Amino acid sequence: MAVIFIFSLAMIPSINPAPHRLPIAIVNEDQGLTASNVNMGETVVSNIQAATSANSDGEPAMKWIEVGSEEEVKAGLDNQEYYAALVIPEDFSEKQASLTTPDPSSSPVRIYINQGMNASASSMAEQMLDQAIRGMNEEMRAELLAIFDQQGAAVSTKQAAAFASPIVSEVIYANAIGTRSANGNSPVLMFQPLWMASLIANVIFLLVKNKSNSANRNERLRANIVQVLWGAVIALVAGFSFTWFAESWGLHISHFMDTALFLAIAYFAFFLMIAAVFSWMGLKGMILFVLLLFLGAPLLSLAPELLSPFYRDWILSWLPMRFLVEGLRELFFFGQGLSMNHSTIVLIRIGVGGLLVLLASALKRSRQPERKQKVEIAHNP
Repeated sequence: MAVIFIFSLAMIPSINPAPHRLPIAIVNEDQGLTASNVNMGETVVSNIQAATSANSDGEPAMKWIEVGSEEEVKAGLDNQEYYAALVIPEDFSEKQASLTTPDPSSSPVRIYINQGMNASASSMAEQMLDQAIRGMNEEMRAELLAIFDQQGAAVSTKQAAAFASPIVSEVIYANAIGTRSANGNSPVLMFQPLWMASLIANVIFLLVKNKSNSANRNERLRANIVQVLWGAVIALVAGFSFTWFAESWGLHISHFMDTALFLAIAYFAFFLMIAAVFSWMGLKGMILFVLLLFLGAPLLSLAPELLSPFYRDWILSWLPMRFLVEGLRELFFFGQGLSMNHSTIVLIRIGVGGLLVLLASALKRSRQPERKQKVEIAHNP
């Protein structure tokens, strides 16, 4: 029951995830109508912000961020600042005013969906924006019909067609996930084999080191250095072979060399971190990394804004494998090659920290001499 309870905790974040302040950009480029001093774009912005629904915790589901231009929005999408964006063009008011004329024209808006940032969160953002546009269409349709009813005027065929959708939305997918990405979850799928490979390799090294019976510090330090060197070799083999396997099985790998090297860096960082814990705790440390695997996997597939504050701040923020997933997202969906970005830097720091702790374990006191002395006493009473 205890084991079931512990591992069932991994289910909680995936049960009915709700958005919390999902960042969505909004741009109003509407020039308005000079004659009547009316700017329908401003009205749409205020209405859509006021209509933002709240989740079960009482927090707003969306966090609207006003941006100056469409170019700034595109840059923010590439920098993973927004999950979506709504752009109101400069002729929005002019098109709205034409709806009551004999030659009506629906008002277009552009909706950008940042798929690569997180498929589930961007899909939620798309649904909420689509619902907001539908709501505004219903209000505008009712207002236009009321105006024609008061005037006693007949609605032409063109006007009826325009009234059906006073606002027409054009959906543009930025940083698209494509068709060979496991619905955008390929970075999450790739972390598990790499994590398990680094864990099993350290179990093998630990068993070999325990058999060697290194009694003094120099021998233990030498064994740790040999483990690090072999870990670097295995990391390169793991990075390139895993990339080749993933591509052979159907995943789209746009930058083979960069992906292979990044996976090698991630493997080596995890290898050193696990080796450092094993060097002090022994095989008991395996429990920690198995828990991280099962508790972390569901969290990594969800955007931070879809998690409760507890899981977001106290679990997700401490998961070392999330930097692997974030780095792979940038490689797969944002067209970025291998660079010293945030994910790579953090993985290198994890590796350096693990290396120092691993080498320092050679200084701890060994029980081997004490065990040998007990054996000699037992044989020579």
